[in-house]
Amino acid sequence: MTTISPTITLEQIVSQARRRIEVSDAELDEARKRRGVIGTALRDEFPGSRTYVNGSIAHGDALTPLTDVDLGVVVPDSDHEYGPGKRGPKDLKERAADAIRAGLKEEYGDLAVEVKGRKRSILVRFRDPVAPGQPDFTADVIIAIDNPDGAGLYIPRFDSWDRSHPEKHTELVSITNTITDACFARIVRLLKHWNRSNGKPLCSWNIKALALNCVDAPTALIPGLRAWFDFAIKELSRGETPDPAGVAEKPIKLNDTRTEVIRRLTRALEKLDRAIEYEETGYTVLAHNEIAKFFNDPEMLPAPDPTAVMQEEARRITARKAKDTKTFGAPALLTSTGASAGRERGNVRSWGA
Repeated sequence: MTTISPTITLEQIVSQARRRIEVSDAELDEARKRRGVIGTALRDEFPGSRTYVNGSIAHGDALTPLTDVDLGVVVPDSDHEYGPGKRGPKDLKERAADAIRAGLKEEYGDLAVEVKGRKRSILVRFRDPVAPGQPDFTADVIIAIDNPDGAGLYIPRFDSWDRSHPEKHTELVSITNTITDACFARIVRLLKHWNRSNGKPLCSWNIKALALNCVDAPTALIPGLRAWFDFAIKELSRGETPDPAGVAEKPIKLNDTRTEVIRRLTRALEKLDRAIEYEETGYTVLAHNEIAKFFNDPEMLPAPDPTAVMQEEARRITARKAKDTKTFGAPALLTSTGASAGRERGNVRSWGA
């Protein structure tokens, strides 16, 4: 198992861990290629349409192993046939699926394209992973129309439509990545991995939507992570996260009850704060051990040697006892005027009080 020197800082430990979960250039290149051929097939099928990119690759926070890609196509609707109270997205989705099958058949013959029962997207199964050892690589394709009466798009919700603004979402993330010198993407990647290794209480978009409001300047990883957890706990205590683009009618859905999500975030912040406190007080092995517990993934961030942890914990306890003895055991001069005046005695703690 990989080991990390206990003498390096928490920031260095987490930076090393971040690099282990970064998607490789080869994975990105292949994923973008597949996304590109799907986009070409859709634009050929719907003349005058435009495609947009969304999700982790577009936002710069993809994790390895890379298993999917997101793409949308905005279909022209000059006659206003489609939309709420009008025609649903079913025939557009079927046309798009047929176009993807035909356009990719020569290069990806074993392709599977699923439409039936899908809430929003067409699911494309390549049956050919871009990352070694993975079972498959998929694409989520959204068929959308412009909203003629307001900002954003209408995207499918089974046979009806919902308002959304995925193009604005990608724009907001791109701007934030620029003004933070890519710190936003790095911190989000770590948060997504924490989420994946700790029961996945939040969807990735909720993580990013919260981060847009608290990771808005260049920052180191540890303070950036701490700022996000502190902000997320406070915001979710008030209610679920609204759409950052101000278009979607409903807030971002949680993967568990709000109470349970807040509980998990609070416990994670306690581990993070403990790691920070250990480092500040000189217990670097304990700090390393606590941050390993925080991420809960020994492949991404292995814990230090257990013997070293026990030795440093013993040192910490000994130091604490010595401090308590010095604080509470030193003689104190009494200033009363009773019979015991002038006598020295040790301070006494009233444990029963």
